[in-house]
Amino acid sequence: MAARSSIEWTDATWNFVTGCKHISPGCDNCYADALSHRLQAMGVNRYRNGFQLTLHEDLLDLPRRWRDPRRIFVNSMSDLFHNDVPLDLIKRAFTVMAETPRHTYQILTKRADRARHVSASLPWPSNVWMGVSIENQTYAFRAKRLRDIPAAVRFLSVEPLIGPVKLDLAGIHWVIVGGESGTHARPMDATWARSVRDQCRAAGVAFFFKQWGGRTPKAGGRLLDGRTWDEFPSSAPHLQALYGGRSGRAQEPFGTAAAASNDKEHAAAAAGPRGLARTPSA
Repeated sequence: MAARSSIEWTDATWNFVTGCKHISPGCDNCYADALSHRLQAMGVNRYRNGFQLTLHEDLLDLPRRWRDPRRIFVNSMSDLFHNDVPLDLIKRAFTVMAETPRHTYQILTKRADRARHVSASLPWPSNVWMGVSIENQTYAFRAKRLRDIPAAVRFLSVEPLIGPVKLDLAGIHWVIVGGESGTHARPMDATWARSVRDQCRAAGVAFFFKQWGGRTPKAGGRLLDGRTWDEFPSSAPHLQALYGGRSGRAQEPFGTAAAASNDKEHAAAAAGPRGLARTPSA
């Protein structure tokens, strides 16, 4: 659980759930899986059970202690809408988000069907952004599921981009594109990234190019056609009110914390036996 994150499009991470299961090709070289096992081998308590799903309920109130506004990636080491995450825990997390309006929460899932199914039972304050991952054309349907969720900002994480994709961007406010990183990273074709960028520009959707990827996340750099693309959604009412959103399609980051590394979120998460393992406070 990091007060600062090296992920380019967020400022901090909040991992009250860790561990997951692979469900589509985008999971094949999952960074969270590899990192969980590495931290398990290092003896980090919260990762003592590797990448099996674990609940860390002692961390639910962590954002309340962060006074300065920040963008918070919810469960970067898991998936909030994993089938084994209890709905009650999801509701409690949404209560925390609603009661800390100074923060902007970014939720990302591959379980678009469950997210849509339970969305009617959740509050959707304007500071909660909801996103789905799409790695190729086969999984572009997740955007359709996302459109049924009443979030103030809906976004797509097209990462790792492992094939060409044509997106339906109706009702979508933001798109992130990134190549895969790690020892077995699959290369991203430049035409795939350009195509998504051009689709966003044509639809008036904010576009964020995260990385080319490679052996390490930074290996290929962040330039696409000679420049960075760091657009953020300007249509979010929460950001308009809190940060004075600029006119136009996109908004620049409200701070530079996203560039600060020392990602300590990965040094505090654990997994227990199958299903719903829980860890004590660390």
